[in-house]
Amino acid sequence: MTFPKMHRFTRVSLLALALATPLAPVLTTPAHAFFGGFGRIVYDPTNHAENLLTAARSLEQINNQIAQLQNEAQMLINQARNLASLPFSSLQQLQQNIQRTQQLLNQAQSIAFDVQQIDRMFQQDYGKLSISATDAQLIADARSRWENTVGGLQDAMRVQAGVVGNIDSNRSAMSALVDQSQNAVGALQATQAGNQLLALQSQQLSDLIAVISANGRATAMHEADRATAAEQGRIQRERFLTPGSGYQPGNAQMFNSGN
Repeated sequence: MTFPKMHRFTRVSLLALALATPLAPVLTTPAHAFFGGFGRIVYDPTNHAENLLTAARSLEQINNQIAQLQNEAQMLINQARNLASLPFSSLQQLQQNIQRTQQLLNQAQSIAFDVQQIDRMFQQDYGKLSISATDAQLIADARSRWENTVGGLQDAMRVQAGVVGNIDSNRSAMSALVDQSQNAVGALQATQAGNQLLALQSQQLSDLIAVISANGRATAMHEADRATAAEQGRIQRERFLTPGSGYQPGNAQMFNSGN
């Protein structure tokens, strides 16, 4: 017999005895005297029943206190679980992905992602062309702009390749974080897993911004090259149409007069 069952049995027995005792001694005296070897002992059924009821109530109070202590212990266990920290972190991996993308952006050719350098390069290569510039200078400027455009396209493709390379590591991090979130033992672990998932989304958004920026840079340099080329063509056409000294006749020798 287990301890809780014994408690229930004791309480039932005591209550039955307490209820049955007042009904039995209807024709008997309130107290019975017993004689033993050491003197006279008086038995009082009413007092005995009250003692049994008092013992039953005390036992019930003890059981209630035990249940309360068990509930408090379980509450402390749940609080400890809620305060347990998540034993997994994807922060280092996310930072490495961001660092690789940033390195690709920092390696931009010709025109970097810097406002002052952009202003300087546009003033140098895409500014107002001089009509007095020599043909050699015009050709050199056109080649420089072409190199900028090709470099921008290459940079955009390199950034795209780097971002695509991050997809596999992001997939692994997302799978691990979802698994950690589903197996979280408390509120803190679930919250930390959710925060790391948000950090993963932020890193993916950073990669997307990097791709858009690199593509926009390449497109802007291409359009700037086209606009400057159109201006250079206008200058060269104006030079061709500008009146000069005209045709000057001269002597031409077609055959050797010595033959």
